[in-house]
Amino acid sequence: MRERVLSTLAGLAIGDALGMPTEGKAPHDITPVTNFQAARGMPAGGVTDDTQQAVIMARLLIGNDGRIDPRRLADELLDWERDLRSRGIRGLLGPSTRAAVTAVAAGEPLEKAGRHGTTNGAAMRIAPVGIVNPPELPLLVDRVVEASWVTHNTGVALAGAAAVAAAVSAGIGGASREEATDCAIEAAELAARRGNWVAAGDVAARIRWARTMNPADIASLIGTSVATQESVPAAFAVLAHNPDPWEACRVAASLGGDTDTIASMAGAIAGACHGAGAFPEEAVRTVTEVNELPLPELADGLLKLRARN
Repeated sequence: MRERVLSTLAGLAIGDALGMPTEGKAPHDITPVTNFQAARGMPAGGVTDDTQQAVIMARLLIGNDGRIDPRRLADELLDWERDLRSRGIRGLLGPSTRAAVTAVAAGEPLEKAGRHGTTNGAAMRIAPVGIVNPPELPLLVDRVVEASWVTHNTGVALAGAAAVAAAVSAGIGGASREEATDCAIEAAELAARRGNWVAAGDVAARIRWARTMNPADIASLIGTSVATQESVPAAFAVLAHNPDPWEACRVAASLGGDTDTIASMAGAIAGACHGAGAFPEEAVRTVTEVNELPLPELADGLLKLRARN
């Protein structure tokens, strides 16, 4: 189980780093990704907010007995964003998280800050919640909502986050990718009834569709934007057609659009389901050293919490 937790965290960072140089590009402008590349002022293997926010989430869980306090999360995200700005780093925050933390900073009540959050920020950082909590529904969905509503309090965003968390949780428990995807679909169906309703495609239905579609159609039919109903099913589509975790991350990073987030979600789920040896040792070493990620420390802290649940 510890190897599965380590592979989850490593896969998240590896997918993020592989997709970092291609984020926002059109598919026809991307040479198929084979390894890490330097780009956007970042070194090869550098990660973005996908990994950085997941680390924030992991540390909050470890420091608060496995629960996320919404006020503390909002404060941590605000402090993190201020630190980025002080160092001249901009453009990392997604639209929903940026809008929510800006609203909180301006005095908006927490309960209102995330009411319009529909994009994939909740899903991209939710893997630690899946590590800590067994795949027991609807309790896991409750924990996902608790960890997400301050920035993403809509049914579509919560469904996407629940799908990723449930797949990770099931994988940590020994589930295959197919079994983890079944759990993800069930969790997405439950979470879609939570939060504010918005007009958006159904995440669970689109994950089902993703399993059977032609993988060449992922970008054109599912879509690869920051919209939760596109990026989360796209990650599951990649996993359905690419059983090797390292290959899945590289394929996701080559799709175009929000490649770093799609690849990070795919990497986290693939790592959870595959466990030891999911990714090349050199790739794990690169993302760990380049970004100074305390993966063993975080893995041990999260695993202790899961053992108590």
